[in-house]
Amino acid sequence: MVTTVLVANRGEIARRIFATCRRMGIGTVAVYSDADAQSPHVAEADAAIRLPGNTPGETYLRGDLIIEAALAAGADAIHPGYGFLSENADFARAAIEAGLVWVGPPVSAIEQMGSKVESKKMMDAAGVPVLAELNPAEVTAEMLPVLIKASAGGGGRGMRVVRSLDDLPAQLEAAQREAASAFGDPTVFCERYLETGRHIEVQVMADTHGTVWAVGERECSIQRRHQKVVEEAPSPLVEKIDGMRERLFEAARLAAAAIGYEGAGTVEFLADDKGEFFFLEMNTRLQVEHPVTECTTGLDLVRCQLQVAQGQRLAATLPPLRGHSIEVRLYAEDPAHDWQPQSGTVHKLEISGTVEEFGILDRPGIRLDSGVVDGSVVGVYYDPMLAKVISYADTRDEAARLLAAALQRARIHGLVTNRDLLVRVLRHPAFLAGETDTAFFDRHGLENLSAPVVSEADERLSIVAAALAEAAANRARARVGGGLPSGWRNLPSQPQSKRYESRTTGTHEIRYRITRTGLEVEGLDGLELVEATPDSVTLLVPGERGPVRRRFEITRYGDPGWVYIDSPLGPVAVRRLPRFEDPSEHVAEGSLLAPMPGAVIRLGAEVGGRVEKGQPILWLEAMKMEHTIAAPADGVLTELNVTAGQQVDVGAVLAVVQASDTQE
Repeated sequence: MVTTVLVANRGEIARRIFATCRRMGIGTVAVYSDADAQSPHVAEADAAIRLPGNTPGETYLRGDLIIEAALAAGADAIHPGYGFLSENADFARAAIEAGLVWVGPPVSAIEQMGSKVESKKMMDAAGVPVLAELNPAEVTAEMLPVLIKASAGGGGRGMRVVRSLDDLPAQLEAAQREAASAFGDPTVFCERYLETGRHIEVQVMADTHGTVWAVGERECSIQRRHQKVVEEAPSPLVEKIDGMRERLFEAARLAAAAIGYEGAGTVEFLADDKGEFFFLEMNTRLQVEHPVTECTTGLDLVRCQLQVAQGQRLAATLPPLRGHSIEVRLYAEDPAHDWQPQSGTVHKLEISGTVEEFGILDRPGIRLDSGVVDGSVVGVYYDPMLAKVISYADTRDEAARLLAAALQRARIHGLVTNRDLLVRVLRHPAFLAGETDTAFFDRHGLENLSAPVVSEADERLSIVAAALAEAAANRARARVGGGLPSGWRNLPSQPQSKRYESRTTGTHEIRYRITRTGLEVEGLDGLELVEATPDSVTLLVPGERGPVRRRFEITRYGDPGWVYIDSPLGPVAVRRLPRFEDPSEHVAEGSLLAPMPGAVIRLGAEVGGRVEKGQPILWLEAMKMEHTIAAPADGVLTELNVTAGQQVDVGAVLAVVQASDTQE
């Protein structure tokens, strides 16, 4: 019997496993890096052990330290979660040799599937259809495009699409660096890259008594940088092609049986619209997207893992599939600017309509699996995923509608996220029609999909509400004349003026007056103020069929600082501009600013040299990914303020490019 489980992971997946352990009466142990000392997963565990350092290589990739922590805390089992050491056979072997129960597959299965090169050969021999593996040194122009992949892990790290032989050496080197940073193994390989395809995977669960379940399939075709963004069960493609589910399940069972698999795993396939599919890889662990399978089967997959690890039998028959579930990954990133990851404080994360956290939905609703809470800090050492938001409903259309509405109404303060992109995807006609593939963003235009869900007119209205709430806050603080309509002036004939800056629409100046006859806002005729407090504003907005009452919730951080306006119209975030700007805050034209904290790993140009627009000036490493800082225009590199290996803060001036048409 397992009594206490150490989770060799962090954030959302650690909290998810702890939730099931609590439901089963099993004790929990957390490990944490210095950067994660205040993480929610640390506070929720029964015991926690520090792993000194910040980077994955110093902490969550140190299997020896994790096993020592388990023994020190009195744990009798280790659950690896996903990522980090979850598919590391040496770690699993060391845990077992230390007398700990390994909540995962046999070491031999991890070894056989750990090399994606060798695993494809094995699957081919077992009768599972595969894409041929290519030796990078033997790739020719006729084979292009090819996909470089990390042999030791997934999640988009160590992946590169190569369409030119000239680019192959540099992309191989970059992929190897990322693979080494993320998995501790720089081995990569190539395979033919299919420009469009459907990413379909089958969840398997096997016990130690010979029972192998093909629990259900998931579709994960909508991806960015080869990382999944939207996942759902069941697959729209599989639903419409007769016999495809049976063939998929048979291939998945063949794959599991070929390696004597035990526990939870996922067999991933790339399929075309005709229903033909090819084996990609087998993930010998729990998947990020496992909640959609849980919602459509009623199974707690972590519970099943723990039961199998203790030698218990799976049921002879699976529960029937039910309804539809969709999961989106809410990232702290800016899709409109090359998916730049964000770091900083999450002031608030509140998902509308959440009925379960880390639980299985048995009625239409929203589930939230998150690694952060209000006040959490997103650093630069780990993946910037804030949460997985999951819907469940009787039909796919209802699940998509429910999830889009919950995201649009969510209160997410403090960081730029991909929330608007997710809402637009869920409401896109092609998505609703089930027409999803790995080229979805390219086909439908990332610029359009990442645009704000709030119209410019509604954004302007929300900013007016922010100005009125700020005026109410000023009146509440006023020691003299606070009860007057304008608590700061004795000349009511002149309008009040407040300035805000939007990330997407620029500067907004709100000029208004509150008189005996009501509210007057320049450029917005007929607007009526119902109520204004420092935290909320209610307006009557004129419409073709009469006025509509709208309520806005306003939250401010800093003075001046960011203002968040939440309403059913959608979220708006603006920065309050001071009345007088500090000239010292301006930077030279052509300055390249660090988009995030990180480490400069190499330089691509020299001071005084000519550069072309888009030419890499330097590369930053942050959040286990490489980010290119490129020249904004043709010109001359006049300043380079960093060296290789240097750590930089967000907003630091890295370099200055003087454009060719710049006049001295």
